[in-house]
Amino acid sequence: MESSYLAIQFVSLGPGDPELITLKGLKALQEASSIYCPGTRSAAGIPSSYAANTLRALGIGEEKIKTFTLPMNKHREAALQVYQEVAAQIEEDYREGQKIAVAAEGDAGFYASVQYLYELLENKGLPVRRIAGIPAFIAAGPVAGLHLAKQEERLLVIPGLISAEELTEKLQSGYVLVIMKLPLCAEAVRQCIDSHPEAAFHYFENISRANEFYTSDPAIIKEKKFPYFSLMVIGPASIG
Repeated sequence: MESSYLAIQFVSLGPGDPELITLKGLKALQEASSIYCPGTRSAAGIPSSYAANTLRALGIGEEKIKTFTLPMNKHREAALQVYQEVAAQIEEDYREGQKIAVAAEGDAGFYASVQYLYELLENKGLPVRRIAGIPAFIAAGPVAGLHLAKQEERLLVIPGLISAEELTEKLQSGYVLVIMKLPLCAEAVRQCIDSHPEAAFHYFENISRANEFYTSDPAIIKEKKFPYFSLMVIGPASIG
């Protein structure tokens, strides 16, 4: 396989388990001169990056990893400023002849925060490419033994911004629902559980990581405080 480093590579890492990266993605990381990774900072000021941790688990040298910290709040101005600064640094590195990769958890083209970087670099006239990966809801299926969509079933992925009434409407229309960014609609999910005892509710946290958690018990789900890395699959009782 020839090197793909005529472009800046946006490499999908998968949901967390380093073994779930594709061979193509791993090869791009191994060939890269610099790998940019998004990270966050806790309320106590402690920096962390799941993407950087995955790179280390894959044996990527620390000297390649460049972590940038994104503010975690609803006001996007500060985050957009970080993206602008990182895009400028990537452009400089690229024009110096470096092989640049940007790491993304899950799939780099599916609810990925690094899409902002992709668009900024594309607007600068730089060549950018994505390497596909496994999003968390696909990795969740085997954990619960779910076949997410069979025959004529329709699968709908929702980014958390939905009401209990809308959930009911989608279920009654025959959809199997995947809810990402679950903390955004925690109360709507709890109301849906009460309103639809006939449905199956599958709840997942930290898919493919060491602290992975799964339950289909509605009572347990209702008591959970949904963390950032949580998702849910809702559908007919036959979904499993």
